[in-house]
Amino acid sequence: MVIGDSLSAEYGLKRESGWVALLKNSLSNTHPNTEIINASISGDTTSGGLTRLKALLERTTPNIVLIELGANDALRGLPLEMTKNNLLAMIRLVKAAGASPIVAGMQIPPNYGREYTMAFKKIFEVVAETENTALIPFFLEGIAEDPAMFQADTIHPNEKAQPILMENVRKILLPILNQRAQR
Repeated sequence: MVIGDSLSAEYGLKRESGWVALLKNSLSNTHPNTEIINASISGDTTSGGLTRLKALLERTTPNIVLIELGANDALRGLPLEMTKNNLLAMIRLVKAAGASPIVAGMQIPPNYGREYTMAFKKIFEVVAETENTALIPFFLEGIAEDPAMFQADTIHPNEKAQPILMENVRKILLPILNQRAQR
């Protein structure tokens, strides 16, 4: 299951062209029994994700949960400690449900100030280390510095960027997926 924001909810893209759909197609050959549930909502924050996570876990009983949230927290200038605590709580809920969590690390542009920018980036590393959880170091790796990879709003990745995002997730997901399949 993917619980994320607009970066995973195909904001501004035609349906089934986002990285989640590409991942689903990619895994259909190598892991044909793998179902991917995209529980992402554009504009979602870690607070929103935490609020709806328990019901999602009960309804879908996933084996792996990718948490791709936090960017909107930063864009809204929400307290970093709140973002960190929400991510920790989400990871703990996922583990309590018997699933393996993966955290997608995010970064924000430097115009938020060096201190806030660095502290925000560090949150994802800290929660992954604290909870011994898989981490995608930077979800937008390989596209963040290239304006040609973004829609006109300069925030949301375009269709050209989706295969790169999918691969950023896939390289962290596959070892976990394979390990769970051996159980």
